[in-house]
Amino acid sequence: MSSGFTVGLVQTNSSDDVSANIAAASGFIRQAAGQGADFILTPENTTAITSGREATLATSLPEDAHPAIPAFAALAEELKIWLLIGSLSIKLEPTKAANRSFLFDPQGRIAARYDKIHMFDVEIPDGQSYRESATFRPGEEAVTADLPWGKLGLSICYDMRFPYLYRSLAHAGASFLAVPAAFTEFTGRAHWHVLLRARAIETGCFVFAPAQCGTHVADRRTYGHSLVVAPWGEVLADAGEEPGVITAHIDPARVTEARRMVPALSHDKPLKVAEVAPA
Repeated sequence: MSSGFTVGLVQTNSSDDVSANIAAASGFIRQAAGQGADFILTPENTTAITSGREATLATSLPEDAHPAIPAFAALAEELKIWLLIGSLSIKLEPTKAANRSFLFDPQGRIAARYDKIHMFDVEIPDGQSYRESATFRPGEEAVTADLPWGKLGLSICYDMRFPYLYRSLAHAGASFLAVPAAFTEFTGRAHWHVLLRARAIETGCFVFAPAQCGTHVADRRTYGHSLVVAPWGEVLADAGEEPGVITAHIDPARVTEARRMVPALSHDKPLKVAEVAPA
């Protein structure tokens, strides 16, 4: 694990216009790099938030044909940064896509890919309904990648509700957790900060959570509040509710310090659940 670095989180209000979203995200990435960020992350659905299965599939493209990939690869190389694009909708077959993160190194090469594992199939009490499994094929593998400062564990949005994923990433050596999201406004107000702080505390990792914000097509509303959370659980930066950029200095030594104070990762035990018959 090497010396410290500056992380930059991009907060966007993506539309259903892929080209416009690439341009907007690129501008924010340049802004973060101008503020000294060495590692920059964008939210889930960076290049398109649509309404309905057919519209989502229409804006999905195979990896080798998606215009965002060469655009962001060139930007990473130009700015000499590590760049995580929170997710793109990648066409796998005519009726299925992958919700896929891409990590680019400073040479513009794809260093890692991650397909969202947990599908957001939920009826939200504010009237919104989501059925990701109708459009997306879930990923099957947890993924880590080596950064110059330590190991990164990848995840996307709804994954954050499944602590075993993050514990597995931490046991695999992750010091940093990426949680790009398009979190709903309704659930965000109740759960966003609590869940992300819990994932940091229970793993002793830094959490980087770039988010979508505002109102999108079909009145879909996302919560914003992109967060950088330290391993002890304190919030180092919060982007609020408007598009923009936040940065924070990251000292990887704080991971070791947090895990020394509470070595919970070394105390895991496999358990059997006893089933007690009624008297």
